Parts: sequence; C-alpha cells; structure tokens
Amino acid sequence: MPGEMPRVVLVGAGIVGCALADELSERGCTVTVLDQAPGLAVGGSSSHAPGLVFQTNSCRSMTAFARYTVEKYTALGCFDQIGGLEIATTPARLADLSRRHGWATSWGVESRLIDADEVARLHPLLDREQILGGFLIPSDGLAKPVAAAEVQARRAIERGARFAFGQKVVAVETSGGRVTGVRTETDVFPADIVVSCAGMWGPVLGEMVGLTVPLVPMAHQYVFTGNVGADAEALARQPILRHQEADLYFRSHGQALGIGAYGHRPMPIAAKDITSSELPFTKEDFEQSWDAAVELIPALAEAGVDRGFNGLFSFTSDGMPLLGEHPGLEGFWVAEAVWITHSAGVARAMAEWIVDGQPKLDLHSSDLNRFEQVQLAPDYVLERSCQNFVEVYDVLHPLQPMDSPRPLRTSPFYERQKQLGAFFLEASGWERPHWYEANADLPEVAEVPGRGEWASRYWSPICGAEALVTRRRVAMFDMTPLKRLEVSGPEALEFLQRRTTNNLDRKPGAVVYTLLLDNRGGIRSDLTIARLGPETFQVGANGNLDLDWLTRAAAAWRGVQVRDITAGTCCIGLWGPKARDLIAPVSTLDTRKGYFTSQQAHVGNVPVTALRLSYVGELGWELYTTADLGGRLWDTLWEAGQEHGVIAAGRGAFNSLRLEKGYRSWGVDMTTEHDPHEAGLAFALAQNKRYVGMEALHRREPRRKLTCLTIDDPHEVVLGSEPVFHQGEPAGYVTSAAYGYTTGLNIAYAWLPADVDGEVEIEYFGRRVTARPAQEPLFDPEMKRLRG
Repeated sequence: MPGEMPRVVLVGAGIVGCALADELSERGCTVTVLDQAPGLAVGGSSSHAPGLVFQTNSCRSMTAFARYTVEKYTALGCFDQIGGLEIATTPARLADLSRRHGWATSWGVESRLIDADEVARLHPLLDREQILGGFLIPSDGLAKPVAAAEVQARRAIERGARFAFGQKVVAVETSGGRVTGVRTETDVFPADIVVSCAGMWGPVLGEMVGLTVPLVPMAHQYVFTGNVGADAEALARQPILRHQEADLYFRSHGQALGIGAYGHRPMPIAAKDITSSELPFTKEDFEQSWDAAVELIPALAEAGVDRGFNGLFSFTSDGMPLLGEHPGLEGFWVAEAVWITHSAGVARAMAEWIVDGQPKLDLHSSDLNRFEQVQLAPDYVLERSCQNFVEVYDVLHPLQPMDSPRPLRTSPFYERQKQLGAFFLEASGWERPHWYEANADLPEVAEVPGRGEWASRYWSPICGAEALVTRRRVAMFDMTPLKRLEVSGPEALEFLQRRTTNNLDRKPGAVVYTLLLDNRGGIRSDLTIARLGPETFQVGANGNLDLDWLTRAAAAWRGVQVRDITAGTCCIGLWGPKARDLIAPVSTLDTRKGYFTSQQAHVGNVPVTALRLSYVGELGWELYTTADLGGRLWDTLWEAGQEHGVIAAGRGAFNSLRLEKGYRSWGVDMTTEHDPHEAGLAFALAQNKRYVGMEALHRREPRRKLTCLTIDDPHEVVLGSEPVFHQGEPAGYVTSAAYGYTTGLNIAYAWLPADVDGEVEIEYFGRRVTARPAQEPLFDPEMKRLRG
C-alpha cells in the first residue's frame, strides 16, 4: 500500500492475529488487536491446539507456510524441533509415504524414508511387528502455541501495537464501499484495514459485512493418557508421530502421551452457537481410535485414558485456508481456517499482501475468492467440510473427486454424455467427462500402452483412443465448464489493454492470447480474448479469481462492465483434421477464415460465436451458444459427424493433446511466482504498449525454465509434484504430465534451473525414472495442423 502506512485493526488475538500483528508492525503499520477473551490465545483453537507441525503437504504454498513457521518459531524459542515421523502399517500407506517423501523433496524440505527397525528405534513403545516403514522429517516438531502467540504479541507491542481484550465486536463500520472502523460493545476503533483472524468465529464476523466465510467449526478428539511407563525425558526426545492409517497422531506430555483422533464421525457446530472452543469429551466416539492406538502402542492398555476433550477447529470445503480481501468491501480482509502449522507463514504472506499489494508466494489455492457462488451454499460448505474431516489423513489420488453433492453443475450436453457412458470427474461443481465408454470398441484402444497402478486410477485406455481419433478424424469436447467473461463498454478496450500483455487493439473478429501480470511481473493468469465488437470482448478465463480481479480493477473505470456469462452459455470444441468437412455443410461459417479469428454464424438453426482456435493443437473451432440451444447444437454436430467418424472425447484425451502441443495450464504449470520468459510465454508480450507489471518484468532476471521432459519408460506416467534430480541432486519439480498418444512419448513438464541440460531423473514412488529435456512443441512444431 503506497503512501502513509494504514491503521490496521485485527479481530482475534489467537496465534494468527498475534503473528500478523508481529509481521505488520515490523513493516511499520499501526496495529490494534481486539479480542472478546480476557487475554492472549484464550478461548480459541490456539489455547488447546497440541502444536504438532508436520510440514509435508501436496500443496507447495502450504509447505512454504509451514517451513517459515518452523523457522520463525525456532528462532523465537517456542518450537521443539524433535522431528516428525509418519508410519506405515499397510503396503498402500508405505507406498504413499514414498509419494509424500517426493513432495517434501520437491518443496525443499529435508526428509528420508526409513525402515521398520529404525522406526522402532525412534519409538520403542511401538509394536515393531506392525510397522512396515516410516517417513522421517527432522525439522518437524512441536510448536508452543500460547508461547508463540505471546512472544509475537510482545514484539508487536514493543513496536507500538495495542492489544485490547474483553472487546466483543458488534459491527464493522463502513463508508463509500470501504471500512472505516470496528465497533465493539464499548468502543469504536478507527481503521483503514480490518482483518478477521477470528478463527472458528470468522463466519459471524463475515455476516456483519455481508461476506460468506465458508468454514465449519468441528470437534476433534484429543486425550491425555496415564503414565505409559517410559522416561519423560526420553519420550520428549521422540519425534512426533502420525499413524494416518488409523487417523491418529501422538505427542508426549511428560510420562503420558497425547493422542489426537480424526477417526470419529464429523461433529460440526454453527459458529454463532460456540460458547467455548473445548466441548465435553464423548467417550463413545473415541472407542475405535483407542483400540487402534492400543494395538499400535500396547503400553497404552495399562496406562488408560486420563482425560480428554473435543476441541474445535476450522475446516473448509477443500481443506485450504481462507485468505484475502472482501470482493465488495475495500479494506476488509480475512485470514481464517489457519492451523498452528501454517500460522507464521500465512501471517507473513498476508502482511506482504496488505502492505506491498501482493504476496511473494502464490496463494491462488488459498484465496478467499476462489469459490464459485454455488460452492458458498451453506449445505455445500457443511457437507464438503465434513467430508474433508473424514478424509484428512486418507490417501487421496490427485484426480479423486468428492462424491457429493453431485451432480451439481451440468452442461446442456449432460444427458447425451450419460447416454454415451461418460465417466465424470468434478471441478468447481461442474461434471466433466473424462472419457466415454461408448468409445471402448474403437480399434485405437489397442494402440494405447498400459501404465502403473497409481496412474491407472481415474484413467482408461479409452482416453488414449479418444486422443488418437481427435488427431485422425474429429472429436467433440465439452468446454462449457471453462470460465467465460464479457467485458464491455466504451472504455473496454483501453481497460483490457492496460491490464493485459498482448495487443488487443485489433479489428472485431480478432482473437488474442494474452497474460495478466501482477505488479512484480508474475503471471496471475492467461486469457484468450475475442473482440466481438467495437466495445465487446469475450474473455476465456481460468476461474473465479480472474473474475474477481477484473471486477475490482473495472470499478475505477466508469465505462467498463465485467459480467460472468458462463452459466448462460455453453461450448463445444470441435477439433480434428475432418472438422471443416463436418461443419461446412451444416453451417454458415466461413471455414477458411484464419486461425485466432472469431465470427458469428449459425450451425443448423443454432446461432453461435465461433472462435477459430484450439487447445489440443488441431484444426477446429470453439462453438459458443446460449445454454437453451446447447442440446440442439450437440445433436446437429453429432448427426453431421457420423459420416466422418466423429466421437465425443473427454478430459483425459484433452490433457494429453495439450501437453503434446506444449500448452500451459495456469495454476499448475505457472503462477504468480513465474514470469512469462521463464514459462516460455514471451510471445504474448507486446512490444508497443504499456501494461501492469511491465516495468517489474524488465527488471527480472530469469533463473529457471519450464522444461519439457520426455520419460524413457512409457509405462511410468507421473502425475505432477514429483521431484526432479540433476546429477543426483534435487533440482526442481514436475508440474503437468501425461502420455502423448500421438507422439508415443511419455511427457512431463518441470520447473528446472535455466542451465540444466542433459539427462535428469524424476523420483516416482521412491524410484528414479530417467527423463530428458526435449524441444517443444513435441507435436506439429510448424503449426500446419492448426492452420489447416
């Protein structure tokens, strides 16, 4: 935030509020912290949190949060770095520990896989016969939540921060669309910025400003055992322990153990009904967990349970924090659903965001505004959050969807897709076909190589057959779930020119691939923009964050309207060498109109906006119409395509085809932490215009590169996030991967140092798989197929 430093009021003096007060005051902000409790970390989750910090996470940003938390709390003297140990008692869990070790390596956390004997040496109380192996992270350990809150609060107070207790917030005061202060039962506190760090009470504070804070407070059982018959000092030196197969974790308390359990039924409570963060212990819910704990640690049978409680924690529908600014009220921020593990890291990122305008770390997976409106429905938030509680320690495949509530969002083609035996996965509430059983008898199925057990989940060789048919004949892809925005008005061109990197000042009918950059020159999204008229643009976006960002930016432009048109429209991607032969007889399209152009036409009786482009690298069009005419569009194309061997194809084929062409996926292959030169997207930077992030981009010096790799073994299909080794040392990580059915190459894209050349290795479930950098694109480098 340029100019004078803002007055910030933080609501909540738990671990997050104290950490954020420390980070903001260090940056010169005037900070006031309010809490309804009588003192620091009293009454909220921080007061009873057991303090275990396991850093490894499938999400890179969550691991980065945890790493900084460990570093900071260690430096502040409120962290015992005794290590963390995850154990396996089944072959499936042992394999998953190898995968987790890969994540840790990818994200820069030192760890190692150990055998059962070493597990038993580190934890002598365990039943050695049950153990198959373990995953040891030496830098994990125990945070002291109350002490961490206190030391950070003291640091903030020394810089001038004020903490006011016994202050229950009753209103957030606003004027002209932004916050002006916070009113409690007794006082008013002026503010330029208000941050809700209220934890499980976050939804209550959100209601005061018309904001849905989609979290659910849920009880989680924790018990203290009796004396386990071991030396207290020896117990204190043992690594904290997770037995995820039984939904259990363990830590020492003197000569007793503390046991946390997630194996019981979800026990949600409405935020407005919370009177205490600790609820009475329900013994019957702990019985199964206790049996599993005794089976693992026989000494517990004699020690017994001394006492327990049901402690409340915040859960969200996707298991991630809620960070960011209110979409409709300037200056009201949220830092909720944050556990002790990530508290200091989140606080640093939030302070950077508030003071500097953006965080250094990519936060798209934690952004408050990532959800679609349907995902904010109370029933949806409750059901998905409860399911996340149930699955918190489960082995989850990266493609594994939630089972309910489904179906929720369906395209107009849904009934036709079901008739074709579509296998649906789900994203952002949308049902998305991954492949079609109707294609099981295609002769191309026999050409598809097999793959390992893990990569075979949520996959079928039919995916490969659909990809081959797309290259050889023609296929119909449902592109409806992709976010579509309309930007219009007399200043629409000037607005988009300033916000995007490529030149949009072209005649109506032009389509442009372009980027959104942040103020540091990082990629916050990539867009496909069609100029439909002098003042109307259709924007193909990546999700709700693009809508949020463009809407905020447009507020300063009187002559610009930004509208989400996704739900009222639908899209079929018609692609393949026979796409022109199929569509020409049944449409008014000028089928010779060039690549990256748009036109208005009719397909049969259906008016369409036809964009001549392709994310799969084949001749064809994206055909858009209104949702009410979607079924008719599908039927017209399907009937016309029978003589050309048309099929419906799904996302499995789509992902393979786009990687053969080297097309990037934002949020996976590149984020705000990467710039266009590093990501291989410099072609989208216009040289004759100014845009947000341009000056910063010129100052950046690329040190890494998104690199196309081909894997020697065609059966070793990796799925993403695996570590990449160069000359025996960790050098980067995989982003996207798929088998290229047309090229016959096993493909992985990875972030690697710019100077890496020659053979590398990808660690996949503990094995090293040889891979080699390749010139991209792997398919049709001369673009002959696309241009037709």
